[in-house]
Formats: sequence, structure tokens, C-alpha cells
Amino acid sequence: MSDDAIPVLLRGGSGLKSRGGLWGECLAEFLGTLVLIAFGDGVVAMAVAALPGSGRTQGPTTFFLGTGDWLLITWGWAMAVVFGVYVAGGVSGAHLNPSVTLAFAIRRRFAWAKVLPYMASQVVGAFVGAALVLAVYAAAIGAFDGASKGPKVNGHTLASFSIFATFPAPYFNGNMWGPLLDQVVGTMFLLLLIAAVIDLRNTAVQANLGPLVIGFAVAAIGMSYGANAGYAINPARDLGPRLLAWVSGWGDLAVPGNGGWFSGYMWVPIVGPLIGGALGVIVYDLFIGDVLHARLARVGPAVPEPPEAPARPPGPDTTEGAATRQQHFRRAR
Repeated sequence: MSDDAIPVLLRGGSGLKSRGGLWGECLAEFLGTLVLIAFGDGVVAMAVAALPGSGRTQGPTTFFLGTGDWLLITWGWAMAVVFGVYVAGGVSGAHLNPSVTLAFAIRRRFAWAKVLPYMASQVVGAFVGAALVLAVYAAAIGAFDGASKGPKVNGHTLASFSIFATFPAPYFNGNMWGPLLDQVVGTMFLLLLIAAVIDLRNTAVQANLGPLVIGFAVAAIGMSYGANAGYAINPARDLGPRLLAWVSGWGDLAVPGNGGWFSGYMWVPIVGPLIGGALGVIVYDLFIGDVLHARLARVGPAVPEPPEAPARPPGPDTTEGAATRQQHFRRAR
């Protein structure tokens, strides 16, 4: 559809021109992150509360009977990333993740003046996306928490809190270094893979399939590293919904992040991804990007062959035209 066929919603003094700059990019980051969380937290709400509560599992609190059930979460989050990037990509580049924004500022000449506005937009978008999930699934979450046994905070369980934010697995026994390493490594791979997908010097994805391949990368990380600490790999993805859970009654489970086997956890899925994202893009450039740059510098850019001139009909300035004139002259003699 051409631009002329799409009507402008707001005209004149509506501030439309101002949305062509940073303000518009922040709006795109807000909406893209909202879509990311609405589908990502939404699939967790389905798995944890809605499917059991609607009679689609063995009991009202039964979920994850087998390891294969984890695939519902990983593929749901993968598709959430895909469509969040498709929504915002044409305006802001669809970072949707403070780790991406910081890494691109460090190694991809992304303007430092945009870093904090992008990050703020992402966190607010994540908060609103989580609020949308809570509004849609409030009844299911309430039924799940009501039927669940065990420790509760203001009537809410740790399982229902997992719809919104992350926490470490019990086998870490409260040690924060294991989950921190997990977040650093997971986000390092995320940024390394993003850098590879968008690098036109490498085997870059053609057409507009980049968001889909990045979604596959998120699925791969979730399948390989998800159980350790919930694979937040995105500070906004964890912080925005965590704040929503905090103001909605989950209390200390959300902020500062206290549970039966962990305490003060909320900083881990913020700091870890920021470190890991920067490492990921640096590692890619060190091992791949700089090598590609050196090769291009050595051989030079490919010079395209000049297009072949189209054939012209015989005329006074062509060889065929000269031959024709000579024949006419001979006949005249």
C-alpha cells in the first residue's frame, strides 16, 4: 500500500511533525515493547493459570507436566519478539531491550543522547503490556492463586508472580552469582546473534525476515538457558512487569525480589543483561566483524560491471546507418 493511500490520523497543529524525530522513536519503542510483553507474559499466563483453570490440564493448579511443555513458553516468547520487532522496526529499529540500546551505543554508533529516552520508553511499554495481561487474566490468576497451596504474599503465589517477572531456580540456594552469570551469558548470545543477523557484510538475512530469525534466537536461548533464571535477557522485560506486580499486590516477591530461597533478586535481571549485551556485540566484532572489515579493506568493494548499452535502431551516427547510406550512394551511381 502506498503512502498516499494511508490517511494521516492527526494533522495541522497536532504535533505530527515532532513525532518524526526522537519522540516518534520513543513511541515506537513503547508500542513495540508493549506488544512484546503482551504476548510474552500472555503465553506464561496461559500456561500457568488459564489452561489449568479452564479445565485443559489435569487439575486447576497443574502445569508443566513434562519438559516438552516448556516449548509453549519458549515459542510464545519467540513470536512475541518477532511481532514486537515488526511493529517498531521501521521507526526506531525496534531495540525493545535496554541491553540492545546500550550495546548499540557502545559499538554501533547509536546516539548516546537517545539511550535513556529509549530505555524509559521500553520500561513503560513493558509496564503497560503487563497491565494489559493482568486485566485480561485477572480471573484466571485469582482462581489459580485461590486453589494453590503453600506460601502466599497477599494471597498471591510465586507461580503466579512468574507470569510477570523472573526468579532463580532453587538449586542456586540463594547464591546470586549463578543467576547473574546465566543472564550475562544468555544476553551475550542474544546480542551476538542479533549482530550477526543484521550485519550486511556477513550472511545477512534477506528481505524482511530479520525479526523472524531474531525470534528463533530468543527461542534457542530459552530452550538452552531458560530454566536457570527465567531467561529475562532484557531489563525492561523484567523491570516493567515486576513494578506492575509490585503495585498489584505481589509485594516483596516483586520488589526487592524476596522468596523462599532468594532475597533482593530484582537487580540481577537488570545488571546481568546490560553487561552481557555489551559483551555480546564486542565479542562479535572482535571475532567476526573486524575480520569482515579487514577483508573488505584488503580487496576493496566490489565494482559492478557497467551495464551494456541498449541496442539502437540504425541512424546517421551508427555503423548500420553508415552502411545503408553507402549502399544508397552506389545505387545512385
